Amino acid sequence: MPTRRRLTPQDRRRQLLDVGAGMFATRPYESVLMEEIAERAGVSRALLYKHFPSKHDLFAAVYREAADGLLDATELDTDTPFVDQVSDGLNTHIEYFAANASAVLAANRTLAGDPTIQAIITGELAVLRQRMIDVSGLDGSDRDRLAAVLTAWLVFVRVLVLDWLADRNFSRADLHAVCMGAFTGALGDLVPRIEQNRRGVHA
Repeated sequence: MPTRRRLTPQDRRRQLLDVGAGMFATRPYESVLMEEIAERAGVSRALLYKHFPSKHDLFAAVYREAADGLLDATELDTDTPFVDQVSDGLNTHIEYFAANASAVLAANRTLAGDPTIQAIITGELAVLRQRMIDVSGLDGSDRDRLAAVLTAWLVFVRVLVLDWLADRNFSRADLHAVCMGAFTGALGDLVPRIEQNRRGVHA
């Protein structure tokens, strides 16, 4: 076991989250052992369980932090073209998913029936959807149509990305292209309307 260092409770929690995140990223959920996390962190199992009473609690904390980080990295604005921002945000998510495939598959498949994990996923998708609606500048029936398209598109992306992570039978570039093609195709004539509205805001 590595030499144990004295850390503040906040720093110790941060360390344990980092160690857990690294293991969950590359291993199936079932093969991640709390005993090994404690050993890698150089702490006793008792101390690990003091911070995180179960593997589920640790995983939930890791995944919630990842969701918050992805939301921070995909803030939208009214200056950049709408579709470009969605494309960049999708790339950010795919990059995280590819680097943390085991954790993403665990959250969406192994723990698909877990209410805590699903609340994290649903919450992130709801925030992303609302941000895109708000930044679009649309109102009335156009806004309602965008909202419906986004609901369906986010589900489509989630399912497609999970299949891609499991099989990797086509390229990441193809994955992005298919997702964006579905997005712009479903929006249709709303795309120029969105940009017209956004230009009007800055006129």
